[in-house]
Amino acid sequence: MQALRTAATGMAAQQLNVEVISNNIANMNTVGFKRQRAEFQDLLYQSLERSGTQSSDQGTVVPTGVQIGGGVKAGSTYRITTQGSATRTDNRYDVAIQGRGFIQVLMPSGETAYTRAGNLAVNDQGQMVTEDGYLIQPAITIPQDAVDVAISKTGQVQVTKEGQPAPETVGQIELASFINESGLEAIGDNLFMQSGSSGEPVTGNPGATGFGTLLQGYTEASNVDAVSEITALIIAQRAYEMNSKVITTADEMLQAANQVKS
Repeated sequence: MQALRTAATGMAAQQLNVEVISNNIANMNTVGFKRQRAEFQDLLYQSLERSGTQSSDQGTVVPTGVQIGGGVKAGSTYRITTQGSATRTDNRYDVAIQGRGFIQVLMPSGETAYTRAGNLAVNDQGQMVTEDGYLIQPAITIPQDAVDVAISKTGQVQVTKEGQPAPETVGQIELASFINESGLEAIGDNLFMQSGSSGEPVTGNPGATGFGTLLQGYTEASNVDAVSEITALIIAQRAYEMNSKVITTADEMLQAANQVKS
């Protein structure tokens, strides 16, 4: 009975759906996290009677035919890149990206990764780094004698030194943008890598055409909505239960057929 296999694919699909939702909920407080949505596709169909075939010598045709679906499969886990709210931290190195763009990060392998997590800091050499100690690109070094740091909306980093009333520019934060942000490959630690579907990165200063601006002293919260995720979780649970009910019903029908006496 095909219903057994069809319902099994439905249960597997809803299990994946719950796993995606659980990851969203687990990262509700992750800086710069972008939630995902599981998307599904129907499987191949078995055609018992093809539509459009002739049904008589007079040339009449079958209008719809008979097709039986084989179930469902996971199509993708689409990343939704809507803006998260700005959370005040009062850390002078934190920046929230308001709009499009990613901060560029130099990985130990020499590759460039990208992140929306603007919770930055300085290392023992005064270089601006991520929370894992990876250098941002272009590299920016804060002088040891700096008494204050200001990051403008356009990414210009200025420091004020004791005895010098005029601020000094020490670097410029650049952003990278992709034509398909959802196509970036997530590697964990709030980092993304360029992929074949994301397109090539385009770099520019914050505030330029196609790029967002920076907000110092804030970080971008995740875009996970708790109410929507709990609602989706309930729907996925009910769908899983209904598919399991189909398996139970199909088993009972097979049992009844086995008990028929000739």
